[in-house]
Amino acid sequence: MFDDIHFSSILVSTVRNAPVLLFAAMAGLFAERSGVVDLALEGKMLAAAFVSAAVAYVTQNPWLGIAAGIAVSVAVAMLQGFVSITQKGNQLVGGIALNIAISGLTFVLAQFYFSQGGRTPDLGQARLFDIVFPGSAAVADVPLLGWLYTKLIGGHSILVYLAFALIPIVHWVIYHSRFGLRLRAVGENPHAADAAGVNVERTRFLAMLCAGVLCSFSGAYLALVQSGFFLRDMSAGNGYLALTALVFGNWRPLQTAAGCLMFGFFAALQVQIEGVTFPGVGKIPGSLIQMIPYVVTVVVLAGFMAKSIAPKAIGTPFVKSR
Repeated sequence: MFDDIHFSSILVSTVRNAPVLLFAAMAGLFAERSGVVDLALEGKMLAAAFVSAAVAYVTQNPWLGIAAGIAVSVAVAMLQGFVSITQKGNQLVGGIALNIAISGLTFVLAQFYFSQGGRTPDLGQARLFDIVFPGSAAVADVPLLGWLYTKLIGGHSILVYLAFALIPIVHWVIYHSRFGLRLRAVGENPHAADAAGVNVERTRFLAMLCAGVLCSFSGAYLALVQSGFFLRDMSAGNGYLALTALVFGNWRPLQTAAGCLMFGFFAALQVQIEGVTFPGVGKIPGSLIQMIPYVVTVVVLAGFMAKSIAPKAIGTPFVKSR
């Protein structure tokens, strides 16, 4: 049984799966630390994935695709901010509405422009390819070192390295920068922050701007790295898993990143155990195996929801005192 499960492959797949969640979770971290519930992570990911894939295919330039994905994700984030911050709308309803609208809109646009059943053509050379570290061929056959250098650490797309580099950067911004201090202040007590001279609405919009940029990388990773095309609803609930990682991490960057790695690990494990024969059980049906990440989500929420302390002002529109 265990001969069919390659733990080295699971670890490599974990590293490859994690960026989708890491980008989205860090995006949600900025939004929710400012007091805005970001249920629209899924929608921003989908919008960025479609636009990144479409522009990359048309121009045969993945970097132009990423730039276009950033622009559309930020536009969605600003629309979300207008509804939630300026108009004081219900943040939960607004986020769900954006997800539903973008899910349908990306499918319609993909069908209209490419006529391939709601997907884009294969990107081919317009994808982002893996980076091969210098000397990889020389150490490839060295036990352990070759695997570490060429597969676990090396051999990934640049977006993978950006995702992991973001973890300490976001931690520093949240806890050691002036913007991070204001961000946490407006998320905990916006009236006290306003009395201290902090522009609450502007700070929340800046947080949404950060969320839009980071979430675009998640969508671009799905389209330009993992699949090589856009497919309807290809985010597949990763935006909600990212929110679960936020709860698991108690809205803190390092712990949230650990939650993303955990979900990435179980997604990789799911692929590895498919088709494996277990003693006394036999082969587990694929439909049950596909449930693993979502079962883990329920367990995490049940175990950590009571212990997690969300920003006190999250989900509450700020009305300036007269």
